[in-house]
Amino acid sequence: MDISNLDAGQITVLGSAFCVMVTTHFTVQLLSQHLFYWKNPKEQKAILIIILMAPLYATVSFVGLLNVEGSKAFFTFLEAVKECYEALVIAKFMALMYSYLKISISKNIVPDEIKGREIHHSFPVTLFQPHTVRLDHHVLKQLKHWTWQFVIVRPICSVLMVTLQALGMYPGWVSWTFTIILNISVTLAMYSLLTFYHVFGKELAPHKPLPKFLCIKGVVFFCFWQGVILEILAALGVLKPYHFWLDVEHVEDAIQNALVCLEMVIFSVLHQYAYHVAPYSGDIQSKMKVKKHD
Repeated sequence: MDISNLDAGQITVLGSAFCVMVTTHFTVQLLSQHLFYWKNPKEQKAILIIILMAPLYATVSFVGLLNVEGSKAFFTFLEAVKECYEALVIAKFMALMYSYLKISISKNIVPDEIKGREIHHSFPVTLFQPHTVRLDHHVLKQLKHWTWQFVIVRPICSVLMVTLQALGMYPGWVSWTFTIILNISVTLAMYSLLTFYHVFGKELAPHKPLPKFLCIKGVVFFCFWQGVILEILAALGVLKPYHFWLDVEHVEDAIQNALVCLEMVIFSVLHQYAYHVAPYSGDIQSKMKVKKHD
């Protein structure tokens, strides 16, 4: 293949395909390590779901890049797939934090050393919750529900959004309604995570939760804010219809998808450190080293 004869659009597609393959390679590598050192299924199942976020985002974005002339409903569907998985990842991250502290909501297990700890709520949560509450099974269950509600709300909104767009019944006020609902839902989910981390930061420190959380938040941050920047560039006339594809809206979607493919390579590498298999492989690795020396 003579790359010099390819146009910018074809080079972008090839580069994005390469990024998807690299992202998948790093993710499969880390996934296989966790499966090999399968010591704590409860924690490692959550980790597997979280690290699969990178190849899923990359693959879905690549599909959008291949079908760059698709309808608005098609791109809404692709975004919905990523955002629904994001909701699941946030919930699984909370489950991982609970597992680190040996908390089990279903079995009503709350370690004695963390019972009774104070949780201070902030505005606007104080509109429907006391400012200070004592930690118990009910409070932990409530925090879990605040996280999982996003897993339910996001798919319902996505189905309605795609359906209404396909039927041509999607005026501006409907779009804003969904935006407000989803922002309230995701804010409540993120609030529960941050509250939990703030209360148990000391106990969670050995598990290094901050890099894990930043990997999740980073994916969402880049995808959201670069989309905003691209919309601004389109509004300012920087993005033009003749760049690579049809109109400005499709150019915007194409650039967004290409950037996501590239960024997922970075996050798949960061996952190697944030979700390293070392906490589960210590005993086996030491035995293997002894055998090698023998």
